[in-house]
Amino acid sequence: MSDRIVIEAEPREIIGKQTSQLRREGWIPGIIYGRKTQKSVQMEQKALRRALRVVGTAHLADLSVGGTTHTVLVREIQQHATRGDIIHVDFMEVDMKVKLRSAAELLGTGVATPESEGLGVATQFLHEVEIECLPDDLVSSIDFDFGMIKTPEDVIFVRDLIAPRNVEILSDPDQVVARFEFTATAEEEGLEDGVSADAVEVITKGKKEEEKF
Repeated sequence: MSDRIVIEAEPREIIGKQTSQLRREGWIPGIIYGRKTQKSVQMEQKALRRALRVVGTAHLADLSVGGTTHTVLVREIQQHATRGDIIHVDFMEVDMKVKLRSAAELLGTGVATPESEGLGVATQFLHEVEIECLPDDLVSSIDFDFGMIKTPEDVIFVRDLIAPRNVEILSDPDQVVARFEFTATAEEEGLEDGVSADAVEVITKGKKEEEKF
């Protein structure tokens, strides 16, 4: 028996601008699409909100429509521009034997060595990657360890990420995930420790000369 969350829906006959009336009555219009499926549906607003808080856009759900169950992913949630109300939901029906593509959030853990030494901070630049896998292997996030940054020069790339079992990362392997950045204080201390004032002056003058062009 599946332990996926069940979203109850009903077949929808009202389409177009008339769906505004549905929303006023507490229903949210939606659509299921897939290789062999395209159905218009409607869901009770409060129940749908509760389900979406659990499912999000990276977990499988069972959408029950008129006694038929469809295994789906939430592909798009349209919201009102100012109120934030849900106005439409797109579901994609999945074939459990066919790989699909999705986005996985990148979650950093640990502390970079230079950061622990008070030299600056490790900054994350990439926050999600595209993945491909079978529906049962789908993950919503991938962890990485800032501790891989041992020196200020170290950079974490997509190719350094460890993908979960049976999951392939499709994003550019040369994309930067995270790198270390010195704080202003650390840079000033570096100048005091090993760089003369004359050297600083030359660097500054050189920059001004370049700016003329």
